[in-house]
Amino acid sequence: MAGQVDALFWFMFSVSALICLGVFGAMLVFVVRYQRRPGNEVAQRLGPTTRLELSWTLIPLGLALVPFVWGAKLYLDMARPPDDALEIYIVAKQWMWKAQHPEGQSEIDELHIPVGRPVKLTMISQDVIHSFYVPEFRIKADLLPDRYTTTWFEATRPGEYHLFCAEYCGTGHSRMTGRVIALGPAEYAAWLQGGPTLSPADQGRRLFQQLGCAACHETGLAPNLQGLFGQPVTLTTGQTVTADETYIRESILDPGAKIVAGYQPIMPSFAGRVNDEQLLQLIAYIKSIGPQPGGQPSGGPPPPGPALTPLPTPAATGGQAP
Repeated sequence: MAGQVDALFWFMFSVSALICLGVFGAMLVFVVRYQRRPGNEVAQRLGPTTRLELSWTLIPLGLALVPFVWGAKLYLDMARPPDDALEIYIVAKQWMWKAQHPEGQSEIDELHIPVGRPVKLTMISQDVIHSFYVPEFRIKADLLPDRYTTTWFEATRPGEYHLFCAEYCGTGHSRMTGRVIALGPAEYAAWLQGGPTLSPADQGRRLFQQLGCAACHETGLAPNLQGLFGQPVTLTTGQTVTADETYIRESILDPGAKIVAGYQPIMPSFAGRVNDEQLLQLIAYIKSIGPQPGGQPSGGPPPPGPALTPLPTPAATGGQAP
């Protein structure tokens, strides 16, 4: 995307420079040629100027529409990550970046990525507004408290790239820096080997059991979560919302905000009991349990989750689905 952003920038710069030179050149010609002098004290009235007026209106309009259409397409391309993108979670707080990889690796102020593969970042802030800014990739995206934002990029060559926070976030703002390290396929695979064995989805499954969520969501006492992510959810108000990251987060922290149709608001709030990293693990787990075999809509209890070391199941806490 960096090349496309640069191409648009230089197009707009070049056209603006040509228009600027044209305007000032015309001003200079008019000043010299049509200055007041003997025999030319009074200006002469010109004939019909309709064609001239249409020209100076339509030509600039056409030139303005070119970067508008070009920029709109580029914006949409940057706002929609490819389906095969590698998803990495980013949590920001004063004054550090934490990255959580799908294979289970986590790192502070560094982000290792593979070359030649799109990378989608799902991001949130634990305190104030931060901004994920990598100049070489031409990306800058804000991280907000209580709301997930996304951006994506693709490294085309190995190397280390500077990471900055582009939003003033307090006294330590200037120290909130990091590195994006792009590795070739073999080097990236070798780097993955040194990480933990439990993925965020597996950790989310464990947490799901520990918090007692399975006692309701896997027994029919609360809505089935299998195949939930990305699907429309009907609320008691008759409204329909999409079960995305922000909706699931809100439903865990404030379950009474959006109550699923057909269920009572009996799920307790987990605000203060789970942190942002654990919320991302729970979301990763819900994403991992796709639709039931045959594409049937969810409705009954889902099958058991990934094989994990058995954990003690706490008493049921009641439930209403995210």
